Amino acid sequence: MNRYPRDMLGHGPTPPDAHWPGGARIALSLVLNYEEGGENNILHGDAASEAFLSEITGAQPWPGQRHWNMESIYEYGARAGFWRLHRILHDTPVTVYGVATALLRSPLQVEAMQGAGWEIASHGLKWVEHKDMPEDEERAAIREALSLHEAATGSPPRGWYTGRCSNNTVRLAAEEGDLAYISDSYADDLPYRVRIGDRSQLILPYTLDANDMRFAIQAGHADGASWEQYLRDSFDCLYAEGGRMMSIGLHCRLAGRPGRAMALKRFLDHVRSHEGVWIATREQIAAHWNRVHPENAGHVRTGQDITRDAVPPLSDRPVTAGSGDMVHELTQEAFVARFGGIYEHSPWVAERAWQQELGPAHHHPAGLSAAMARAFAAGSQQERHAVLTAHPDLAGKLAAAGELTGDSTAEQASAGLDMLTAKERETFQSLNTAYVAKHGFPFIIAVRDYDKAGILAAFHARIDNDSEAEFATACAQVNRIARLRLEALDW
Repeated sequence: MNRYPRDMLGHGPTPPDAHWPGGARIALSLVLNYEEGGENNILHGDAASEAFLSEITGAQPWPGQRHWNMESIYEYGARAGFWRLHRILHDTPVTVYGVATALLRSPLQVEAMQGAGWEIASHGLKWVEHKDMPEDEERAAIREALSLHEAATGSPPRGWYTGRCSNNTVRLAAEEGDLAYISDSYADDLPYRVRIGDRSQLILPYTLDANDMRFAIQAGHADGASWEQYLRDSFDCLYAEGGRMMSIGLHCRLAGRPGRAMALKRFLDHVRSHEGVWIATREQIAAHWNRVHPENAGHVRTGQDITRDAVPPLSDRPVTAGSGDMVHELTQEAFVARFGGIYEHSPWVAERAWQQELGPAHHHPAGLSAAMARAFAAGSQQERHAVLTAHPDLAGKLAAAGELTGDSTAEQASAGLDMLTAKERETFQSLNTAYVAKHGFPFIIAVRDYDKAGILAAFHARIDNDSEAEFATACAQVNRIARLRLEALDW
């Protein structure tokens, strides 16, 4: 039986009421594409140089060659454009479409994204064309993208956008990822669902028109004023209609250029002059839509405001370069000698981190902690368990005997655990015994983040967790301790 697979009706002439939080008339999604370091390049194993979305008119791939000018344009996005946009948007909800290999090559930028509270969605494994990929190859690329995204950011992505996709991309992404939404669509002004196999997938449409990519194509904008006016007109139309969603696409190497950044700032001033605007991440929009328009619901529930989780502040530690002993320049022996104790009595983490791709970006607490956390996460269950058991009890017998490592001694002292009353020491020892008996490893917490009362509160709260959940929590605390130890080093 012949079937036409495309949906030309969608929500029809009367779209559903979005019920945006607080009665907002419009949901505004700002998307920052982070592709720098993930583009076509023979350094990345590609056949030719990049030729897409740059300042070079009529650029063509250079088979088997590096394209110095093209590379420098992409490098501008990471080195300057990202930080300019971060300064403009750091206090604004933003969704990052992060190419996995680009994120891995820019750990400090990743930390800045997370420090600003931005959502980081997946933008695929590499910023390359997918249209001619065999299905098995594309599925493998999506799987690797999901894995590397978690390695780079600490958690799996909740959203996906490939951009240069194939006809199989949406289906494969839905099958491989536990995704709240996929954005490889430009089909609507509101979220919608598609059926993929036996499951429903929420689609959050994206944009190619309200997108700074139009500075890099012939049918585009000649200057910032033209782009700003187009964004204003789009916003004003959707605001007047009410109950709509507007997406804006940004690229570090495009909107991050000074003249375009000023246009973006003026547009945001225009947005903020209006009441009833909900600026949200795409994950927040997806969560809201699922709440007020649940799948197969017979009625619409009232929306509720969404509160973002608190995000640790961005580190502003200075980086000293040019000393000749940057981390990527060290021999394995020197690297392990310097960083082998960062994970308690577990030099294997440093050994495996050294074997990863390292570069100047890793000569910083953010970069090296990302590399070491990735190596730790890739260890077996038994290896990670051994790292946990290598940690001392809080205020335990080793502390009393003065047999802790220097790092552990300083950390416990920072929270006053070296100056406990007899009753407090008895409480800690009792909790330590009960915790180890239940979970099989010591209670681990980054004590520099807490005072004594906070540590005890966490101890009481976590002791009742199931051991699988507590193992994950303890591993996260190990990574946090490692980061704090790296912060304390002389860089």
